[in-house]
Formats: sequence, structure tokens, C-alpha cells
Amino acid sequence: MELETTLSQTIRTAGSNSDYDAACKRLLSEKIILAWIMRNCLEEYRECSISEIIEKYIEGEPQIAEVPVQPDQTNPSLIKGERTEDKTITEGTITYDIRFTATAPKSGELIRLIINVEAQNNFYPGYPLIKRSIYYCSRMISAQYGTEFSSAQYDKIRKVYSIWICMNPPKSRENTITQYSIAEKPLVGHVTEKVENYDLMSAIMICLGKPDSENYNGVLKLLNVLLSSETAPDEKEKILHDDFDIEMTQNLEREVSLMCNLSQGIVESTTERNTLDSIRNLMETLNLTTEQAMAALKIPEAERPKYASMLEEQ
Repeated sequence: MELETTLSQTIRTAGSNSDYDAACKRLLSEKIILAWIMRNCLEEYRECSISEIIEKYIEGEPQIAEVPVQPDQTNPSLIKGERTEDKTITEGTITYDIRFTATAPKSGELIRLIINVEAQNNFYPGYPLIKRSIYYCSRMISAQYGTEFSSAQYDKIRKVYSIWICMNPPKSRENTITQYSIAEKPLVGHVTEKVENYDLMSAIMICLGKPDSENYNGVLKLLNVLLSSETAPDEKEKILHDDFDIEMTQNLEREVSLMCNLSQGIVESTTERNTLDSIRNLMETLNLTTEQAMAALKIPEAERPKYASMLEEQ
């Protein structure tokens, strides 16, 4: 698989869900967006400015699932981001949405982190998302064996984060950010271990919500505006610039516009499918003609030839 070099190489047929998902991932992989997420959600960067995180701590170029980095195509002396594919013989392959490495200031030294960001539309895919995020954390740790550490070097294990951005959470979770991590809990007696020896994984759930909900500010507002299918590109650009001091680069502007177009295409496609189903149901249950069914549904005259043609093709 070739590395992404231009926007045109990544765009297939506009309007499909897969294209919309890919556009979301590309937007989230922009360094300035990742920097906002890191500053608001990761304790290592709470005291850093957005520009510091971008310029000093994000290593290389974050890679997205659509474009995994091939080991044979990268110069090992240059950091180009983490591979998005994690393969094991017994557990199969995981393709992360976005994965990258970052350094962080701590006690005057730099520590290195592996960070994974996932965009999730369905909050109930048939299993608890938090369990999947913990599994991703575990895989990112086990994948370090043989590269970051060996059997006698467990002290070199790097901390991992798996951050999940949920766009359609239940109302009770809207506009919330929750972290799940390993904590020390004395059972008998009281001892204290260095935090860095067990604080090796954190799963973070970012649940977006409506503007009229509580906590609609900061990174929650930023991500909601960025990923909204209802906000026009011009309005998005204005909010990002005025509220978050994000300058719209040519690439970011293209991606915002593309995602809005794709989301609109999905909405229109879904509406058309629902209308076709309604016409067909009326024709079958009430024995109506195509024209009678469309009249009963009050479909505008100008749109009727389109639906009649679509019904003939099916």
C-alpha cells in the first residue's frame, strides 16, 4: 500500500460512509487538532501551550488508518509516525485510526508516549467501547516487545494512550471526558510505588454533545464544530479562528469543506433511500401507481421523475 501523498489519492467516490470516516480521521490527524486534544486530555501536557506541543512534542507526521506506513519504505533514522497496523499471528491485525509518538516534559527529562486516537460514530457496536479501548492499550504495550524493550528491560516500556472520540453518545454522556487508568490501591499495610512504574496505559472517552448541553466548551466544542455534519464550512472556519485561534491552512480548509460535502451527500443519499422505501411500501400495500404513491407522500413535482427513474432501475 502506497503512502498518501496528495488529497486526490485518498478520495474515492464522494458521499459514502467510508469516505466520510476517512475525512474525519484526516481532520483529527492535523497536528493543531491533536495538540488541543493532548493539552485538554493528557496530564503530561496540561501546562504546555498549543504551539509548544506542535513544535516540540509531536514526533513526525501522525499516520492514519487509510495510510499505514510500510516498514521498508521509511528511513529508520527519521521519525515518520507510528505504523497504524499491529499484527500478531495469534491475535490478528488491528488497524488504528490514528497513531503517533510524542515526547513530554517530566522532571526536567523527556518521556516518550505512544498515542492512538479513534473516531467512533456508533456508541453501542455490540460491546462496551471502553473494553475495546483497553484492548488497544494492551496491544500497544505488547507490540513494544522486541523494539522498545526485551525480556530484561521492562523499565523501558513506554506509556500508551487510546483516545476515543464518540460523536453520537447517549444523552447521559454528552459533553463528557472520562479517563480510565491503572491506580494503586493498598490492600494490607501501606506502601507507595513510583507512579511511573504502573501508570502505563490510559483509555480516554471523549463524548461530544449538543451546543445547548452543559460543558459545551474547550476541546468538546472544538471537536463538535470540526466534525459536525450540520455546520457549514464558512461557519466552522469562523468558529475555529475566533474561538480557538486556529488558522485555516489550505489543507485544513480543504478537509473541512470535503467532510461537509461528504456528510451532506450521506444525508441526501439516506433521505432518497427512505423516500424510495416509502413509495414502494405504498405501492405494495395500497396497490397504488408510482405517481399516486408520490402524490400521497407530497413529493414535489420537480423531484418525481428522479424517483420514478430510480424505481425503474431497481
